[in-house]
Amino acid sequence: MASLSCIASISAASLQSRRALFASFRGNPHLLRFSHPRSCKVDVKCSYADPSIQSSNVGTIDVVADVKTERIVVLGGSGFVGSAICKAAVSKGIEVISLSRSGRPSYSDSWVDQVTWLTGDVFYANWDEVLAGATAVVSTLGGFGSEEQMQRINGEANVVAVNAAKDFGIPKFILISVHDYNLPSFLLSTGYFTGKRKAESELLSKYPTSGVVFRPGFIYGKRKVDGFEIPLDLIGEPIEKFLSAVENFTKPLNSLPASDLLLAPPVSVDDLAFAVVNAVVDDDFFGIFTIEQIKEAAKSVKV
Repeated sequence: MASLSCIASISAASLQSRRALFASFRGNPHLLRFSHPRSCKVDVKCSYADPSIQSSNVGTIDVVADVKTERIVVLGGSGFVGSAICKAAVSKGIEVISLSRSGRPSYSDSWVDQVTWLTGDVFYANWDEVLAGATAVVSTLGGFGSEEQMQRINGEANVVAVNAAKDFGIPKFILISVHDYNLPSFLLSTGYFTGKRKAESELLSKYPTSGVVFRPGFIYGKRKVDGFEIPLDLIGEPIEKFLSAVENFTKPLNSLPASDLLLAPPVSVDDLAFAVVNAVVDDDFFGIFTIEQIKEAAKSVKV
């Protein structure tokens, strides 16, 4: 009886393959940038043997497969939220580059060595270096200060990043924004909120079918500051559980102005990070996500 056996092998180099990204055709219809080809060469070796034949025939078939890889750039990756996103992405096999003014964090967790840490400012960044090969950009940029400072870091910095990513042909952009807490409009006119909403508007106009905006409220977890660990989870987690338990009783109050200052449930920084991972790997994931939707998005990838 004749026999046929096959062995398939994937080239190690091919697993480093990268996605082909197309730059925007709006500005230049002839502009095309390849930064992540995703083809993967698979060698299938087959041997055919027949007892009546003294030798066997051995042949190799080359098969080109489409293997998706992810490489994300996290803006503000050394911060509280940014570092959680870097850690979660690494745990899911995603290649991570962080750009922040402080660069590599001072602590020495094992995942830190698996991230490429770049030091820089989005206003003066060498985007050719930062965005090369990226499949998504995640911005955690934001902060408090004077009106001018908040407009600059919450709004202008993110607008610069969105446009840089779009011009470079990055297919997805994810923005960490903020819940509005049902605040009256005159309170939402401060630089912190107007800056964030300006960034959201720019993102959704440039990425209408792939842009993602997360609007968490209070974010809790273990925050590391200057070598010290601040256990925000000791406050946030009990409040989250309590508000979840009394949700049916508090729902009628949700429409009251500023009610969410007390009733909006906190979000675990890990849940937010895994929701970002979900957005990175799911091509159909886009739009604005509320607090509860963030938690739901995290469940499908948080194992």
